[in-house]
Amino acid sequence: MKKNKFIEATLILMIGGLITKALGFIIKILYTRAIGSEGIALYTLVMPTYSLLLSIASLGMPLAISKMVAEKKERSFKILSQALIILLLINIILILIMILGSNFISDVLLHEKRVGVLLIGCSLTLPFVSITSILKGYFYGKQKMVPNNFSNVIEQTIRILFIIFILPDFLEKGLIQGILSFILLSIITEITSFIVFMFFLDKHVKINLREIKYNHKISKDLLSISIPTVAARFVGNIGFFFEPILLSYLMVRSGFSSETFVREYGIYNGYAISYLLLPSFFISALATSLVPEISNFYAKGDKIMVKRRLKQALVISFVFGSIVTFVMVYFRNILLNIIYDTNLGSDYIYWIGIFFIFYYLEAPLSSCLQSIGKANISFKITFYGVIIKLGTMGILAFLGLGVWSLVIAEIINIFFVVITSFKNVYKYVLA
Repeated sequence: MKKNKFIEATLILMIGGLITKALGFIIKILYTRAIGSEGIALYTLVMPTYSLLLSIASLGMPLAISKMVAEKKERSFKILSQALIILLLINIILILIMILGSNFISDVLLHEKRVGVLLIGCSLTLPFVSITSILKGYFYGKQKMVPNNFSNVIEQTIRILFIIFILPDFLEKGLIQGILSFILLSIITEITSFIVFMFFLDKHVKINLREIKYNHKISKDLLSISIPTVAARFVGNIGFFFEPILLSYLMVRSGFSSETFVREYGIYNGYAISYLLLPSFFISALATSLVPEISNFYAKGDKIMVKRRLKQALVISFVFGSIVTFVMVYFRNILLNIIYDTNLGSDYIYWIGIFFIFYYLEAPLSSCLQSIGKANISFKITFYGVIIKLGTMGILAFLGLGVWSLVIAEIINIFFVVITSFKNVYKYVLA
């Protein structure tokens, strides 16, 4: 039964991810058509900053909790309570920083004053996202995927109902009010997920508020896993944060208008990349279930099973990636019209989609490095990848290639990360 647990957990996550993505299709269709291309451009400008905030707010705790719960080194409640203390402190600091610095980011860095209030709205959702991420990490460590799937479906259902029945009223008051209401909706969806998780929580995990006090040893163990893990994600999000800032500056300097940048960057990230990442539920499911599985076998010294699980993940990822990439690139115009009611971004999808097959290998390779205690290597790979991407984009944008400089830089980054990660995985696991 244990041998089948990895595949079983992956299949459950895949099915849940498929249902969530199916609902996500509906959300994208309804939301994109509701706010229009201008709204998508503004929403896209906020996302790099929001992604950076989320990576700091969760601090890689879901993976750290998953690993520690899987290894059963401490009581589950002690692990969860220490994660809660750490994350709440970080979230309070982040909210204060964003309230004080949102105008600087919107006016000076992004050159779009209207997104300042959206940035503050994003920060207010962080504590709620962080708390539910703690419970997600617990269930991943237990390899219980149903609670996460169930909560995701409920969250998406709430978003659909909101877009249909409530969003139009906010949009009548203004575009910014509509986008802000959709961002703040995360507070409601995360509270709903928390309630769902409490129903699925094991009976032996008894919640006692008096036991929630700082424990140096457990906190140190959590941070020793989470910080190297989040460091790689943090560096990636730092790159994502500076991406529109650097690109807008260089495009304007090369003769493009700021309006052209906002429109083309919105098309690239809001339509092209968003479209190509639609099947990412699969890679996410595989990578998530891979971490506790490999961690468990590696802790027991069972290298044969570590190799077997990794090979299974890589083969499945490559086959799946090849099929979906071909379909999404070949039928891109039809699918773009179905999902977004537009053909904008079709050219971007064609050129980057050809190389996107290799993107599906990134997550399992990175998860493997993290599971065997080599998160520092994953961090270095991400760091150098970001430098290469921003450097390449900067040079090409300076030469007048506009958003195409970002397309080329993204392709180079994918190849660098996959090749370098595979070399290290081969060295420590497969050799």
